[in-house]
Amino acid sequence: MRLSNYLLPVTKETPADAQIVSHKLMLRAGLVRQTAAGIYAWLPLGLKVLRNIERIVREEQDKAGAVELLMPTIQSADLWRQSGRFDAYGPEMLRFVDRHDREMLYGPTNEEMITTLFRDAAKSYRDLPRTLYHIQWKFRDEVRPRFGVMRGREFLMKDAYSFDLDEAGLKKSYEAMFVAYLRTFARLGLQAVPVRAPTGPIGGDLSHEFHILADTGESALFYDAAIEDISREELLSADVSTIARLTGLYAMEEEEHAKVADCPVPPERLRTRRGIEVGHIFAFGTKYSAAMGLSVQTKDGGQVHPQMGSYGIGVSRLVGGIIEASHDESGIVWPEGVAPFAVGLINMRADDDKCAAAADSLYAKLNAAGVETLYDDRDERGGAKFATMDLIGLPWQLIVGPKGLERGVVELKNRRTGEREELSAESALARLSA
Repeated sequence: MRLSNYLLPVTKETPADAQIVSHKLMLRAGLVRQTAAGIYAWLPLGLKVLRNIERIVREEQDKAGAVELLMPTIQSADLWRQSGRFDAYGPEMLRFVDRHDREMLYGPTNEEMITTLFRDAAKSYRDLPRTLYHIQWKFRDEVRPRFGVMRGREFLMKDAYSFDLDEAGLKKSYEAMFVAYLRTFARLGLQAVPVRAPTGPIGGDLSHEFHILADTGESALFYDAAIEDISREELLSADVSTIARLTGLYAMEEEEHAKVADCPVPPERLRTRRGIEVGHIFAFGTKYSAAMGLSVQTKDGGQVHPQMGSYGIGVSRLVGGIIEASHDESGIVWPEGVAPFAVGLINMRADDDKCAAAADSLYAKLNAAGVETLYDDRDERGGAKFATMDLIGLPWQLIVGPKGLERGVVELKNRRTGEREELSAESALARLSA
């Protein structure tokens, strides 16, 4: 993509209402723009990051055996009355009446709807187990939306729902999602800590939150330092044994830690850091299947209510979470798996014919090699181009200038390390295409 044809409204100034790093940088780097309190338009660069995160989440859900569908954002209040949650959920639920005086709501979650859909499709034990998921926009009317997409009112979420014949099956489904989450966060370049959590309005008696370790997180976590010793490679190939290892290590939020009389972690291994919640999984048994009239026939001809679980990942929240965990004084530093472009190609002298021809040639070759490239072909000062590329945080910068061309070289910069290397255009292309 040529930057001269792109929509990238970067700014030097930090917006006055932005309080945390991710909100400041998302506005400055032209990823989002606020349209109402807690509601954001996703501009082209931000949308590309959002879609990359969504792709990784989807791939790991599919690997875990979950099946994708798509449920509507608007739900009938009647569904929520069947489960007893319509009045219990609270003012965060946006409720309204349509032109036929039917009570409706903008869905904050989908337990009721998915249970009804499965109830109408599943008849016997042969239809279980199943895990169904979708990636859909949600709305929760936060009383005080803040921190940009970290605590907005409208947000993109992956929510999955499992149906099993018995508690042993539910345990397997829960563990499959647990593993999928470990792999997902590792692929996103994040270190996530699973923490036993209260179930809240979702219900049930087994629940884990997944927190990114970041200094600006909302939650204070206390955990065993051994958690940090589990490598990214181990998480990428996680299995049930990894769950046992992780959940056997001490990790809890500050409020729960304060209730513990004798901390089981030796003082030299106890760590405390801030955390950002980006995922939450629940096992809640028959809470919804019983309330919504979902039952299936067993092998012996009886009837049971399936055991259920739900599993959420805040896809849009992850954009902010990744920035909180990966930035420096110059701007965002995207992990390669989620970066909107792999390479930022900088033409230092757009008014120089040789420089423009060399940059155009590299741009065409990078595109032909399938390397997503943002080409800064604007007639701007070199300093402004460098500042823009550092701000938006693409993993690599390829710099074409007249002095380098005279010596037959271009410059390749690694955004994360800041390392610069001069090499031939052919070598740079081979490196970036590898």
